[in-house]
Parts: sequence; C-alpha cells; structure tokens
Amino acid sequence: MMDSLQKALLNGDQDLAVAEVKILLNMGIRRQRIIIEAIEKAMGRLDVKCTVEAFNLLEIMLCGRAVMGVIRELYPNGSAPRPTKGTVVIGTLEGDVHDLGKNILKMVLVARGYKVIDCGRDCSVERLIDTAEQEGALAVGISALITTVMPQARRIRPMVEERGLKNVKIMAGGGAFKQTSAAGLNVDFVAQTSFDGLHYLDRLVENRQ
Repeated sequence: MMDSLQKALLNGDQDLAVAEVKILLNMGIRRQRIIIEAIEKAMGRLDVKCTVEAFNLLEIMLCGRAVMGVIRELYPNGSAPRPTKGTVVIGTLEGDVHDLGKNILKMVLVARGYKVIDCGRDCSVERLIDTAEQEGALAVGISALITTVMPQARRIRPMVEERGLKNVKIMAGGGAFKQTSAAGLNVDFVAQTSFDGLHYLDRLVENRQ
C-alpha cells in the first residue's frame, strides 16, 4: 500500500494519493509511518531527478501539490505535530509577483519537516525580517524572477544584523539570482533548485545539533 501511495505522489495524482491515504488510515497505519515510508521516500526520489537531465518543473509542481493534499488529509485541522527541524520564512521580494518557485520550495520544506511561514509575493524586506524575528526563524528564503529586485536582496543582511539576528541565514533562489554568487548578493546561499535549498537547511540543522 505504501508503494501505491508513493507512486501516486510521484505521478502527481492528488486524488489517488488522498484515496490511498484514507485506505491506510482506515487500516490503522500511523500518520508518522505514512510520512516516513511514503512521502519522504517520494520526495527523495524526486530529489534525485533534480540532479540529472530528467528534471521536470511540472512534475515537481504536481508532486508537491499531491504531497500537500496528503498532508491536509493526514492533519485536516492543521493539527500536524510541531516540526522539529526549524522555521523558515519565505517570500518573493517586493516588485516581483512571481511565486511559482517559492511555492515549490514551501511544498518541499513542509514535506520534509520544516515549519514554513509564507509572506507571499511582492513582499517587503522589512516584512520578511519582522516575521523572521517574531518566529525565531532558522533562515529567510527569498525568491525573485526579475533582476530589478536584486538591490533589495543585498539590503537584507545589514538589516538582519542590525536587529541582532546574526544567526538567521539568508537563502536566495529563482531565475533572478541563479547566475549570481552568494557573495555578490550578500546572502549565505544561492539555491539552484528547491532541493538545493532543502539540503542547505538540513546541513544548518545538523551543524547546530
């Protein structure tokens, strides 16, 4: 049954994935086991595809949507256990209304145990930093597709340090940033894919333990 759920997730078939989850729950299978043996394995297989020529953005989107549908079925009232990995604040910078990449990152991080606070698109730097401070965030993830917002990205570190939030890491991703170095953006990490961002955050968590 776990294989069937995993296959449905990888195929991006949300309706079938939710139906499979209902069957598993009716069989008395624990939610945690479903997450570990189906969701995490499916995301792991998708992760591998991001490192080869088989990368397919639509496939990632559909899988991510199916995963979120399954999570809502597992925890219909938002009663999922508190994530243990940490909190990440994400947003598309002000002046840019594109949020596809941000939404994919959110799906990937939630599926792998992070609490994600989504500040939406066209989001000011001030709002991102305010939210990170309020939530005790591990990191801030910024996304952009248009290059005109790059000066805003460079504003984040000085403002974070001014608030005394030196432990908050800054991660950038999206078409506007992919050809720029972390040093050039004044951030800690530039992710080429959502899974790059996931691995970077996982390393942060491991190093802090």
